[in-house]
Amino acid sequence: MTNEHSNVAYQVMWNRLISVVEEQAQALVRTAFSTSVREAGDLSAGVYDVQGRMLAQAVTGTPGHVNAMADAVAHFIRRIGRQNIFEGDVYVTNDPWEGTGHLHDITMVSPSFHNGVLVGFFACTAHIVDIGGRGFGADAASVYEEGLYLPIMKFAERGTVDETLIRIVRGNVREPDQLVGDMYALATCNEIGHRRLTDMMDEFGLVDLAGIAAFILDNSRRATIERIAALPRQTASGEMTVDGFDTPITLRVKLTIAEDHILTDFAGTSGLDKKGINCPLVYTKAYACYALKCAIAPEIPNNAASLEPFRISAPEGTIVNAVHPAPVALRHIIGHFVPDTVYDALDKILPGVVPAEGAGCLCNFQVSLRPRSDAPAPRDALRSEVLTFNSGGSGARPEHDGLNATAFPSGVMTMPIEATEHAGPVIIWRKELRPDSGGAGKQRGGLGQYMEVGAREGHEFDFQAMFDRVEHPARGRRGGHPGAPTAIAQDDGSPMRGKGKQFVPHGRRVMLSLPGGAGYGDPKDRPEQAVKRDLLRGYITADAARRDYGLSSTDIAEVEAAIRAGKDSA
Repeated sequence: MTNEHSNVAYQVMWNRLISVVEEQAQALVRTAFSTSVREAGDLSAGVYDVQGRMLAQAVTGTPGHVNAMADAVAHFIRRIGRQNIFEGDVYVTNDPWEGTGHLHDITMVSPSFHNGVLVGFFACTAHIVDIGGRGFGADAASVYEEGLYLPIMKFAERGTVDETLIRIVRGNVREPDQLVGDMYALATCNEIGHRRLTDMMDEFGLVDLAGIAAFILDNSRRATIERIAALPRQTASGEMTVDGFDTPITLRVKLTIAEDHILTDFAGTSGLDKKGINCPLVYTKAYACYALKCAIAPEIPNNAASLEPFRISAPEGTIVNAVHPAPVALRHIIGHFVPDTVYDALDKILPGVVPAEGAGCLCNFQVSLRPRSDAPAPRDALRSEVLTFNSGGSGARPEHDGLNATAFPSGVMTMPIEATEHAGPVIIWRKELRPDSGGAGKQRGGLGQYMEVGAREGHEFDFQAMFDRVEHPARGRRGGHPGAPTAIAQDDGSPMRGKGKQFVPHGRRVMLSLPGGAGYGDPKDRPEQAVKRDLLRGYITADAARRDYGLSSTDIAEVEAAIRAGKDSA
């Protein structure tokens, strides 16, 4: 085979590998028990060579999982030992420092054998609703309180599941059927990947993955370094402040562009928090790499070689390099702000490329429901754990408005009300876009949401808040205005905190205003037609159209008349 023909064949195989891991991910979506996987897509899947280097990742999944998981397989190989890797094995962990950052992520790795020879590994990760301990939230003072810890170990050896491990898991979590079901789903999706890889190797007559691995990694590395080499050799600093748990947290970064790599240094960032919002370096690295790849080399496939030129460092003991036994359950709250911090620096080197700040971290909450305790409860009242994923608005982009109620950087989907209410006796009374929450600008920030959350008759609940942007809303870029902040209270006006477990008595509801993304550019430069369109769609109010964009009373009256006419005709 000529070199040219070989390259064409390898390109076909590369594309096939991506389809293999996408089928692997979709198998997990279809078989998982947790709504966080089935409805929100909080998962990742990938294929690795015999050295543990990621060759391809599924499109379905989150950067925090897949980029962190890129480092995880090497830990599995080291801990298990190559002499103990057998056909039919499945390995498991939820180690925050050797997995994906907190105990609520289960990572499973399966060796892939072809004709009796180890040729690679498949790995997948899923967020599970409960892992025991205090429950999913920031209230713990150490990782020991946050749930059941599974060191890197064998879930199955030579095809036989470790039933002792299953019994230990079942005895330590609130939703045992759900968690064990998810573990089997993870193992199964790796098996699907293995079968498809075997088919591909048979089709192409491969005895190992060495050739295709070298092709993928060499081309990805070269393409990424070419992009970096074309950038200015400059250094810039960025920072942002977020709410923290009780006190504000400042993230600082220094970005240095060299000829063949970019160094991102988080020296000067705030120290550890006493509560569980600390972020292991593996998760910080995942989102810092993701931010840079999005801005500089978005179309280059994600693998070990394309990630390597993005080098991340942070002093131990900072909130972005939390070490054991720091509490890390809500590490995503800090991790999801890493890209905007990186972009604050990158915007000074590459103007007109990166978006304004957005909502940042996911607007998640978990509801722990139980029969009411203030009066006799109905006989059908039950206990249940319901986790729901929601999003504020993303920041406006240099040439486009921000996306409404869309998660950046996580990419996790907002859960449908029907799926949330099916998971337990929770009622979402209201879920709609929040007018005027997107920051004004030449390009408008994405809108946040209004949500109203309660429980079915006969239930009370604990509401585990995981919000930020209460005191520090998204900042605009290049003259854009900030997005609206987060607000949270009970329906009787009782204030609630942005983070932490809080009791909600029978009959009460939680009222949420989720944050908007910031604007980009001077609002005075926004086309009048775009302002009218926003007013017509209800994205902004007449007051905002007049105040922020200078729309005349005559134009506002014209739009309002069109709205009334539309309603009348409907």
